[in-house]
Amino acid sequence: MNGASREALAAARERLDALTDSTSVDAVKLADELAAVTALLDREAGLRRVLTDPAQPGEAKAQLVQRLIGGQVSGSAADLVSGLARSRWSQPRDLVDALEELANIADLTAAEKTGTLDDVEDELFRFGRIVSSNTGLRAALTDRAAGTSAKTELLHRLLGGRAKPATERLVTRLATAPRGRSLETGLESLSKLAAERRNRMVAVVTSAVPLSDGQRERLGAALTKLYGRRMHLNLDVDPEVVGGIRVQVGDEVINGSLADRLDEAARRMAS
Repeated sequence: MNGASREALAAARERLDALTDSTSVDAVKLADELAAVTALLDREAGLRRVLTDPAQPGEAKAQLVQRLIGGQVSGSAADLVSGLARSRWSQPRDLVDALEELANIADLTAAEKTGTLDDVEDELFRFGRIVSSNTGLRAALTDRAAGTSAKTELLHRLLGGRAKPATERLVTRLATAPRGRSLETGLESLSKLAAERRNRMVAVVTSAVPLSDGQRERLGAALTKLYGRRMHLNLDVDPEVVGGIRVQVGDEVINGSLADRLDEAARRMAS
């Protein structure tokens, strides 16, 4: 993707991360819903053009999304798709590609939450190697005459109980809806997406007042340097955090608030 589409996808990924970092969101269900909307827009070229038409107001396109899918998917999925419709896209197909990527990320997030993301990355890589070396398997999975149910059943026999659920879902979605890609190319893309996700960490940042864009960028860069991994910031505001911020990465807390520094000084004086 280039230009406006790249920016729109980056913003959508941030919204998805903020959403799926919540424990109340079922990432697997969200992935299925986003995949269903992807299939809809992949079929309906006219709808794609309407939702990416720069001449149409973003809010009008978002309202159209809500009317079309609001009662068929969760509010979280409908809100994500509405946000995509509000964005600007370089070409209509980019919107569908973005939705598909968000669906895959949601499935990878589900694996991340269950501690199986490393396994999923390895399984995607190894399955790609198997497909490349097994012409019979590749032919069966890319046969246009074979129905979706047949491919799904084949992959379930191959992967069910042997691979992680997220791996089976991702591979099945790719094989049954390749959208013009070769199976090898799609598997390679999924492997890269899993590797990218695996190298991501989440920092919960609580500050007394909202951080500016510049402050968020500097804090993100500092934490990335400190931990050696890409850092996603979940931001919260608590007026009682006086004079600074509180950062939690996993079980580790980095507390830089003025109140805590004063408490520490008082404890030292008391001792």
